[in-house]
Amino acid sequence: MARKIGILTGGGDCPGLNAVIRGVVKSSIIRRGWEVVGIRDGFDGLLYNNRIVPLGLNEVRGILPRGGTILGTSNRGNPFSYPVEVDGKTVLTDVSDEVVANIKKQGIDALVAVGGDGSLKIALELMNKGIPVVGVPKTIDNDLMETDVTFGYNTALETATDALDKLHSTAESHHRVMIMEVMGRYAGWIALESGISGGADVILIPEIPYDISAVCRAVDERRRRGSSFSIIVVAEGAFPHGGNRVVQKRADETNTIERLGGIGQYVARQLGDCLDMDVRVMVLGHLQRGGSPSTFDRCLGSRFGVAAVDLIEQEQYGRMVCLRGRDIKSVSIERAVRKLKLVNPGGQMVTAAEELGIVVGRR
Repeated sequence: MARKIGILTGGGDCPGLNAVIRGVVKSSIIRRGWEVVGIRDGFDGLLYNNRIVPLGLNEVRGILPRGGTILGTSNRGNPFSYPVEVDGKTVLTDVSDEVVANIKKQGIDALVAVGGDGSLKIALELMNKGIPVVGVPKTIDNDLMETDVTFGYNTALETATDALDKLHSTAESHHRVMIMEVMGRYAGWIALESGISGGADVILIPEIPYDISAVCRAVDERRRRGSSFSIIVVAEGAFPHGGNRVVQKRADETNTIERLGGIGQYVARQLGDCLDMDVRVMVLGHLQRGGSPSTFDRCLGSRFGVAAVDLIEQEQYGRMVCLRGRDIKSVSIERAVRKLKLVNPGGQMVTAAEELGIVVGRR
């Protein structure tokens, strides 16, 4: 049975990470008398002893309402494909043996990996090399299978919906088409739910390649009905029918994750060709990742942290905690990361949007 637990937060940050850290620390120390250490900057920290720090009750006091993560994070520190300088060139190298050796040297009996699908895949690989691991699902994108929702998503939705509320007044005052680009990568959950909640007129998501003529018709019809403005929410991974995603930086030898962004401006240019209205774009960006976590995310993060320690006590390694209905369950990490959880184009959420008169860009 574990006596010393390590915890790291990998991938993009989001509200609620500190609630998980706090849950792991308090549950381990108060209920079990175990020791907890934090690994700074995601999997990067496992390569360096000075990035492994003790976490006691004093270290987690007052962090529940704080956004971000007190441990720091990174989405580029994959130890199985780590950038190393060799003869002036960056080469991706497998340094996982060093990570495994360092974990054992530190006397860490089990590792709690908090992250999205990328971080959990790395955790699974470490598990296959003999490191006892449990996973905690984290992403504002809500695209992890086997959990009804990930923490961080609810707060991101609140931020996006609040922004839409504010955009309505300025759009109406100036008779403009306002486009708000939101995060979500290849999943349209943030765009769809915030768009419905914020009263958007058009919502474009990756799961439904859009027809720009359908968007133009929707704006024109609103204008004919007397609405002098329109609000469009577009997910960063959305793309036109027959076209490609807009990316800021493509994946290459040293960066396996492509950086999405720019679809808002692309849609604005397309609308400029078919409308005689002023079109403005707002990229909500990293505001969605920041701020104090919502009540829901604080509670879910805390519950996930406690459940992760329970799994370690039961020696159920290789599993990820998850939310099913109102109950915390667990599932194998391998099953959880087998594919992304995407919006069903014919599902109830999309159908509800269309029945509200929202155009989703179908041909």
